[in-house]
Amino acid sequence: MDSTYAADYALLIAATDLVDWSSAAYIVVGLLLGVGLVRLLSKRVRKQGHEQAAQVLVVAKREAAVVAKELMQNAENEISATRSELTREQDRHKIETDVKQREIKTHEESLGSLDFELQRKNERLNREADAVKQAREALREKSRGLRRKLEGLAQMDAEEIKTSLREEVKIECQDELRALRRGVLERSEQDLQNESRRILIAAMQRISTRPNNDLTATIVQLPTEDMKGRIIGREGRNIKSFEAATGVTLLIDESPQLVLISSFDPVRREVARVALEELIADGRIHPANIEDFVNTARDEIERNVEQAGEDAVAQLSINGMHPEVIKLVGRLKYRFSYNQNALDHSVEVGFLSSMLASELGLDPAIAKRAGLLHDIGKGIDSDYEGSHATIGADFIKRHGETPTVVNAVAAHHEEVPPESVYAGLVILADTVSAVRPGARAESMSSYIQRLDRLESLAASIDGVKQAYAIQAGREVRVVVNPKVVSDDRAGEIAKELRQRIEDELQYPSTIRITVIRESRYSETAT
Repeated sequence: MDSTYAADYALLIAATDLVDWSSAAYIVVGLLLGVGLVRLLSKRVRKQGHEQAAQVLVVAKREAAVVAKELMQNAENEISATRSELTREQDRHKIETDVKQREIKTHEESLGSLDFELQRKNERLNREADAVKQAREALREKSRGLRRKLEGLAQMDAEEIKTSLREEVKIECQDELRALRRGVLERSEQDLQNESRRILIAAMQRISTRPNNDLTATIVQLPTEDMKGRIIGREGRNIKSFEAATGVTLLIDESPQLVLISSFDPVRREVARVALEELIADGRIHPANIEDFVNTARDEIERNVEQAGEDAVAQLSINGMHPEVIKLVGRLKYRFSYNQNALDHSVEVGFLSSMLASELGLDPAIAKRAGLLHDIGKGIDSDYEGSHATIGADFIKRHGETPTVVNAVAAHHEEVPPESVYAGLVILADTVSAVRPGARAESMSSYIQRLDRLESLAASIDGVKQAYAIQAGREVRVVVNPKVVSDDRAGEIAKELRQRIEDELQYPSTIRITVIRESRYSETAT
């Protein structure tokens, strides 16, 4: 306790000693003691409050100093960042300004050079205009002198001289112009004919003629006559199994050591030939073994087909053709038209079309491509309806061929209008390849018989007046009686004749049927 508290406490003790210890004195003394204690406690509390306040103030000052220091640091950082950003912005602005100044300088230089060039051109044009003007004035002066001379000689004015000269020139030049026009026309027609002959001869001479492929039937030679019985098998189970697996018909007759394979599909016929020859060589002929050999032969033919297509494309040096199109081209190896192999014919048409295009200054690659693919429809299965030209064009169109090639394939039998000169080249090359000597063979008797049969089928239908087979049997035109046959019935006759031809005739390519119904009325005035 400090000196102030000690003094007060001493006074209280002294007062207590002097007071009478009566009851009233006790009360007074108690009160004095209470007041003193209260005063003492009050001073002590006040002192502690001052001390705590001083401590809080010191802490607050320290915290304020720390906060002020942090604020100053943050402010300095922001100022520094802003200053850096302004510096970068100034640098970027300076660079852009320099670039723009250089561009402006370049444009000014370009404009200056253009102005100089334009000025030079204007000067040259002015000089040429002056020269033309001087020449025109000289011509006018000569014309005026000539006119005065003519007027003086003939005593005629200018209009009479013009009229006279015009009539004389017209009379003198009329006959010459007529003769010149006639000569030009005759020479042009003759030149065109000579040029066409030259192109055809030059292209045809570059193609080597190939011998015919003899295809009348597929015949398999047997080593012994006993092999026929083994092929037939017990109760015919072997031959039935073979025909079911290959889709062909085996004809076994009295011919010695021969088996004839019959089928409209040449690919099936080739598969059957290969399988039968392998079975004969193996000697073990029974249904299970037949199925294995047929599958092996089918795989071999498929490989041969793909290889044939690849060889044809490589032979013509054609690139970018779809694999499915190449495979279908290879199937033409086993198809024939009047003993002419379809694949060899297609390659030949491709070469011939390319040579014709080269002679005419066209693109030989397009012509070569169209020539190779023109008969590709013959390799498509019979499930598709339509001529081989249209279904072949649809097939190659689905596999990415160009419209020019597609139209050339579709139009090579003139079933659709040709849209380019390449279609005409394919038509010409196809005709040259087919009709050249030795290309195809068909006996005259069978040809005439086929045409007669075609006309007889059409004439046997009620209401038909006349029937004509034209275009080598590729089209039949039927004239019906308009009094008996209506328009609806004419359409039915066309469908009926198509069905009968498909059922009863064997023919290459397609046959177009045209039914004609017309009425004619004539009178004679006297």
